[in-house]
Amino acid sequence: MKFLRKLNSLPVFWILLSIPAILMVRGYLAGNIIAMDMLHPTGEFSARFMIVAMIITPLSVIFGNRRWIGWMMKRRRSFGLAAFGYGILHLIFYIIDMEALEPILAEFWAPGIWTGWAALLIFVPLAVTSNNLSMRRLKQNWKPLQRMVYVAALLTLAHWLLIHDGVGGALAHFIPLLLLELLRVIIIYGRRHNEPTQRESL
Repeated sequence: MKFLRKLNSLPVFWILLSIPAILMVRGYLAGNIIAMDMLHPTGEFSARFMIVAMIITPLSVIFGNRRWIGWMMKRRRSFGLAAFGYGILHLIFYIIDMEALEPILAEFWAPGIWTGWAALLIFVPLAVTSNNLSMRRLKQNWKPLQRMVYVAALLTLAHWLLIHDGVGGALAHFIPLLLLELLRVIIIYGRRHNEPTQRESL
């Protein structure tokens, strides 16, 4: 029983989240993979973990208080920080691939590039304030700040669509998020709409 609890602990969960990064860095350091080949997988993992962190709220609205929802809620912060971590790794491999500051600046204002920089820039305060101390200090301002993740998600989607030729991969990741958020809005609207009717019947 103690073993299962340790296996289900946050430190072990963090190790699982870092395994893809460890394998990618190990492959690069061994000379088996070049930096350019690391751009897509690191960016994709960043987007995936961001989406997973974002879908937890609509899932909780749709399915209610389920055990697996509670499990995911406890790990939402970990998913968000992992998204930021893979975003930083994505940036590191991008800088290595570009080799110098001049080509980075030359393409900075390309739509497919600045959207990625903007998304990562938004992620910085979200990651820095993703802790209980920041929640206490920011109080009512903490949630509005964290909702900036929706802006980061839109910029990430734009970055993905503009950088890659095909749209299939990006849409396959983001359409489920969009559908769950729409369903969440419909459910919340329905509940609010029904509340006056229920009070009148009482």
